[in-house]
Amino acid sequence: MIISCPSCKKSFQIDENLIPVEGRNLQCGSCSHVWFFKNETSNLELKKEIFLNNEIESDKKVEKNKIDIRKKDSPNKIINNTDKALIKYDEGPKVTLTNLLGYIVVSILSFIALIILLDTFQTQLSSTFPNLELFLYNLYEILKDMSLFIKDLIK
Repeated sequence: MIISCPSCKKSFQIDENLIPVEGRNLQCGSCSHVWFFKNETSNLELKKEIFLNNEIESDKKVEKNKIDIRKKDSPNKIINNTDKALIKYDEGPKVTLTNLLGYIVVSILSFIALIILLDTFQTQLSSTFPNLELFLYNLYEILKDMSLFIKDLIK
């Protein structure tokens, strides 16, 4: 294959096997110019061959995976709407009461862990956060008020 330097236009004879499909950097021996070279003709032939192989394989898959759309056994079936296109039908994740309760429990436990961590390292953190003691005191008072409120509701 003959390659020309884009800078000085000097031509060089290069073996095609030295240039991979994705291309590579070349350096001119005459002017030392470096450029990226990609062989477009071999890439076009390779893309055409890959495209034809994929078409043949997808036609085989379409024939194998034909499913009657009228059947509603499972929501996760592959449905053949056209000769070439396969569409996967999926309802997505469902939010259930158990999931919601799980998120609430994890949030409450994380909040309690944060309070315990702040209370444990209160003296060390008070230099960085001067109002931490007041904040924790108010938080404890709010929690006491909430517990009294819930006890009054239960009675």
